[in-house]
Amino acid sequence: MDKLELKGKWNEIKGKVKQAYADLTDDDLKYEEGKDDELYGRLQQKTGKTRDQLVDWIKSL
Repeated sequence: MDKLELKGKWNEIKGKVKQAYADLTDDDLKYEEGKDDELYGRLQQKTGKTRDQLVDWIKSL
């Protein structure tokens, strides 16, 4: 998923991620342009998935 695609759909994706992982907070899911690595890092810590697994999972949502 490229940065533009993530940015454009993030609010929709964020809702689906929160449904799957209720312990994630809005701060965990805060998306800021240019800080994709930081977002993936927070998600990796909370979910235990690798970056590639997260990217594939988010693409599937």
